[in-house]
Amino acid sequence: MEANILHADLDAFYASVEQLLDPALRGKPIAVGGGVVLAASYEAKAFGVRGGMPGRRARELCPGLIFVGGHFKDYQRLGDAAIKVLGDFTPVVERISIDEAFADVTGCTRLFGPPAESATTIRRRVRAELGLPISVGVARTKHLAKIASQVAKPDGLVVVDPRHELEFLHDLPVELMWGVGPVTRERLAGIGVNTIGELAKTNGGSLERLLGPAAGAKLNALAWNRDPRKLETQRRARSAGAQSALGRKPAEEEVFVPTLLHLADRVATRLRAKSRPGRTVTVRVRFADLRSVTRSITLDQPISATAMLAEIAEALVRKVLVDHPHEQTISLLAIAVSHLERQPGLQLELPLGLDDDGRRPGTRKGVARWTADRAVDKIRDRFGWEAVGYASVALGLSRSIPDAFRELAEKEL
Repeated sequence: MEANILHADLDAFYASVEQLLDPALRGKPIAVGGGVVLAASYEAKAFGVRGGMPGRRARELCPGLIFVGGHFKDYQRLGDAAIKVLGDFTPVVERISIDEAFADVTGCTRLFGPPAESATTIRRRVRAELGLPISVGVARTKHLAKIASQVAKPDGLVVVDPRHELEFLHDLPVELMWGVGPVTRERLAGIGVNTIGELAKTNGGSLERLLGPAAGAKLNALAWNRDPRKLETQRRARSAGAQSALGRKPAEEEVFVPTLLHLADRVATRLRAKSRPGRTVTVRVRFADLRSVTRSITLDQPISATAMLAEIAEALVRKVLVDHPHEQTISLLAIAVSHLERQPGLQLELPLGLDDDGRRPGTRKGVARWTADRAVDKIRDRFGWEAVGYASVALGLSRSIPDAFRELAEKEL
């Protein structure tokens, strides 16, 4: 087995683009955003500034921090151009976000030399043609290549020799692994697991009891670099979702109802735009202690109407709060719709007057809701998103993260 998989990741992408567009910002600590830090330059990260951090806290950590707005069209343009450079070396490219992608250069070595040489040329071209730094990891598996690119940051290249994979992997902190976020990291630290090597040596049963059967087994396999996944060149999202970080808000209707309506509006609009309604609705509620609870329901028919999705999500959140009566504070809400389908037509239903008629797409009320949504979509297509909206807009729901920024992270349906 050879190390033929590359993971390329543009460094501090949004902040780097801002420094590229305005040379006066180069070498200075900058943050994209305002009320919330959307992205930070390496100069700002040195002070502890991180994406998702409240702007006030960021200024406390870095008094000289410069906040800038976002040039979202330039992010898309430059991200596309960087991925195109990868495509010049191999047709097997899997883009996983606006600023990172995998590339499999197996079979391309006669044209471009060994994988390390291709990676070096890619980095040189991105810097010369786009003016942006990019880090590349080269390894035998996708998981290890992604970790290698993180180790390579900023603006570096790391090639993992297949003969020494575990030596490289097991000394690294566990948070570099795919799927280990702050909550999982804290749980692992609670049982004395701080490195990937310690995770690999942890009893599988202990991991499954701590993280659940699926997550425990997956992380154990990745800790031993067992990752059989191949690159998916035609990767499309299997679900559509949106979330809103609330800070610390009371678990009351005045908070979660308008927030869920706004999230449902974002998700349902995407589903309608691609004619891909979904049957399974999932909500996630994160409390003040960062503990998250999810609830889901699978419907008889796929839906894509905003009000319908919002009502279903609201019912699920109410169930969560009933099941956790002692939780008084919510820090995040999220909605996701999965089991997406391609539905050429709508199956109408008889007017039976059932209690859930408003949540069934084929009823008279369901059709009326979908028709109203399509009218909203047309107005927004012509005059912009803010031209018309639902109660979330009327109630002045705070959007700390611009919709244009969120759209950059949304995968193609």
